[in-house]
Amino acid sequence: MPPHILGKTVLTFERPVLENSVLHGILSRKDATVNGSHLRRFNIAHITPRTRSDLQNMDGNTEFRSRQSLYNGTHTLVAMWEPVLQTDDMEISMAASERVDIGICYAATFRHAKHEGWLAGDASRWTGFLEFSKDGELLIGGIFSLASTRKLNDNDYKAIPDSYCIKLNDRELKFARTFIFTVEEINRNAQLLPGVSLGYRIYNGCGSENLIRAAIEAVSRNESTCSSRIQALIGHSSSGVSQDINILLSPLSIPQVSHLSTCACLSDKKLYPTFFRTVPSDRFQILGLVQLMKYFDWRWVGIIYSPSLYASEGTAAFIVEAMKESICVEYRLSYHKTSQKKQEAIVKMLRESSSKVVLLFMSLSYTKSFLSKMASYNISGKHWVGSEAWITQQDLASVERNNILQGAMGFALPEASIPGLGEFLLDLKPSDEPQTGTIKAFWEKFFNCNFSPSNNSILCTGVEDLKTISNDYTDVTKFRAVNNVYKAVYLTAYALHALLQCEDELNPTTRKPCVNKTEVQPKMVLEHIKHVNFTMQNGAKVFFDDNGDTVAQYNLVNWHMRDDGSVEIVNIGHYDTSFPDGTKLKLKDNARIVWGGNNTKVPRSVCKEPCPPGSRKAMNKNKPVCCFDCIECPEGTISNQTDSPDCLECPPELWPNAKKDRCIPKPTEYLSHKEIMGALLTAVSCVGAFLASLILIIFLTHKETPIVKANNSELSFLLLISLKLCFLCALTFIGQPTEWSCMLRHTAFSITFVICISCVLGKTVVVVMAFRATIPGNKFKMFGHSQQRLCVLGLTLVQVLFCIIWLCTSPPFPAMNLNYYKEKIILECALGSAIGFWGVLGYIGLLAFLCFIIAFLARKLPDSFNEAKLITFSMLIFCAVWIAFIPAYVSSPGKFTVAVEIFAILASSFGLLVCIFFPKCYIIIFTPEKNSKKHLMGKIPSRNL
Repeated sequence: MPPHILGKTVLTFERPVLENSVLHGILSRKDATVNGSHLRRFNIAHITPRTRSDLQNMDGNTEFRSRQSLYNGTHTLVAMWEPVLQTDDMEISMAASERVDIGICYAATFRHAKHEGWLAGDASRWTGFLEFSKDGELLIGGIFSLASTRKLNDNDYKAIPDSYCIKLNDRELKFARTFIFTVEEINRNAQLLPGVSLGYRIYNGCGSENLIRAAIEAVSRNESTCSSRIQALIGHSSSGVSQDINILLSPLSIPQVSHLSTCACLSDKKLYPTFFRTVPSDRFQILGLVQLMKYFDWRWVGIIYSPSLYASEGTAAFIVEAMKESICVEYRLSYHKTSQKKQEAIVKMLRESSSKVVLLFMSLSYTKSFLSKMASYNISGKHWVGSEAWITQQDLASVERNNILQGAMGFALPEASIPGLGEFLLDLKPSDEPQTGTIKAFWEKFFNCNFSPSNNSILCTGVEDLKTISNDYTDVTKFRAVNNVYKAVYLTAYALHALLQCEDELNPTTRKPCVNKTEVQPKMVLEHIKHVNFTMQNGAKVFFDDNGDTVAQYNLVNWHMRDDGSVEIVNIGHYDTSFPDGTKLKLKDNARIVWGGNNTKVPRSVCKEPCPPGSRKAMNKNKPVCCFDCIECPEGTISNQTDSPDCLECPPELWPNAKKDRCIPKPTEYLSHKEIMGALLTAVSCVGAFLASLILIIFLTHKETPIVKANNSELSFLLLISLKLCFLCALTFIGQPTEWSCMLRHTAFSITFVICISCVLGKTVVVVMAFRATIPGNKFKMFGHSQQRLCVLGLTLVQVLFCIIWLCTSPPFPAMNLNYYKEKIILECALGSAIGFWGVLGYIGLLAFLCFIIAFLARKLPDSFNEAKLITFSMLIFCAVWIAFIPAYVSSPGKFTVAVEIFAILASSFGLLVCIFFPKCYIIIFTPEKNSKKHLMGKIPSRNL
């Protein structure tokens, strides 16, 4: 590549040496011709020290005219970053006192001896970075990289290497032309900056060093008045370059407005106090990307990024914000254009990783390189999410990249309408900018022609139609990033407009003294930019927050690849930071979304599937937070949501369902008629009542027989009735406890049993008294009917009194026992007063024990009168049952407690019924001959009791 590429001439000089207050240096020029022998102008693209002091003579003489005098010599150089050097024959020297620092005005004109006329004379024309300019009373500067790559020239290692620019950047040219269009539009606007002409200086450079030099050149003053300088600088597209430029501009209080530098680091006003931007900060893009991942539940993602400031800062911020939403990064790999080892590591990770979503966070140039390298590896099965820098670049699409870019998704700057801009861009001709060869270089690239006659290429005419070609520059259907350049220029114009306003000799914005257009200083513009708030013609509002950022608005776009390798970028939603939380991201209704990785539905990208309800999420210290463990909820607890961190304990009356995802009422347990045990006890109770009734009927029908009349038939009838009631009161223990059933079951049971025991006790006493009366000399009278009735009544009244006191003080009541079983509720009758319960039970036991003792003493009476022996057996059974009842009752759980009590009632009742009445019924029914007085009054031998 020749050193005069893009119309630039490369000059070199030996490092100046200060000797005896005189600055010396040797200057030589490698090539002073562009397009043959015609010298257009000097453009310094790079300056390097030389190791030799040789001079390469120019063809002809060059004259140098300064303000002080005219010098003749072969070489002349005025460089703004070095003291002004002047030519004196073969040596460049000047007194040290004549050194001029950055920002001081200088002037020079050049003339080639073989050509007529003077070349452009201001230093900003020929020092190498100015591409487009227009004079005006107030100037705005712009910096763009019309060539994006700097090429190193090693000079065969015979001299220090130098560099030049290659790879023309269509998008940057579009930015520069939009800048020019906007300035011209503002100058036509009679309402904005009336009476003031706005000019511009647009500088071009590639590589950070040259762009910084271009920025320094841009802020240097004009040669004619030493007072006119740019009031603000628009650019650069790269965050890293803008960062370096603002470090230089901030001490000079020159505002810088970037149209595409998105790094969140530039929002730090302590480091970059004069930086503003019309593009949203990456911080908002990062928040949007995190919300996008959260929206589709992508919790396990990979990141591939470039080593630029834009990508490295953005990736670091994404990881921080993603962790707040429990989104984990499986891998984070840096892509380098020249490192084959890193590229192979990326390919290996893409093939082996489990994450299905990959965030490609790169600048456009790195993305182009990455896609070109990855196309040959046939990477598939991944859904790609792109950064704003490349997600709308349709020229990235190709058939080879279909497996990567199909379904790609990301946030893009919103589309905007700029009337007249499309026609302005497409009407460009090389003749519009005759002072620069850059447009011709672009023209040769666009139409694959050459302005110099050649056998290998078509000759350019300069009148070709841009509408016939398709590239990033000629795409005027959608204005996204271009709109930010448009807004940046308008922003500066509105700040200048506000600065020049005057009311009562004071500026209405700052309340400071008014200034006219000749007194404008960059620091004044800076102060007014902070307060700018206006609305564009398309309705977009432009203002800044305290960090110099604007409201962030993005379109969510989706790549729909076609079979021919072309792409349709479809808008499927939007993200607006001005909306409330939870509504910032919104997808369009019925949006047709294409998914990457050959997926027909939303791809699942998780390290671990969410823990379902009924389990809790437990962190694993050896894995990322997204690779958690799911542990089933313990007994008695639930989790009713996905990925629950804890299991919640159910209230006492509730219990988890089988899935442990909700609490349901515990099943209740009580002795029911419907279950086997309850039905069996009910049947036994009914049988007992039936037998008691049957025996009562038998006794009634044979009440005149001796065996019935013997030993007081009234007590027998009363005993049978009370036994029947004992059998029936057992039924009150079966079924769901209620307030009345709880009071009835215990009182009925206690009173009926006391009646039974009283009757048995009465019969026992009658037997004993009867036989004691038959002994000669015994004066005891018989225990008569009246005494028997009073005995039964008196003993029963005592129990009735106990029951009344119990019911009045602390009666039994239905209760839910939640303690014995965790999984179910026992419905039972609480005793109310334990003293009352055990008191009535103890009274029954006392009577039974007394009856047993008396019957036991009468057990040896004559066989004909064996009722005492039967009573003894019945009381033995009764006492045995109730003694066994106490530990069984205390230890039995739930409904079995009630069953034990019923069993005790039935067993003791059957013991009385069988032992006392079955022998008599047997005699009445089966051996009626024994049912006679003669048999009962048989001879009785004398006995001592």
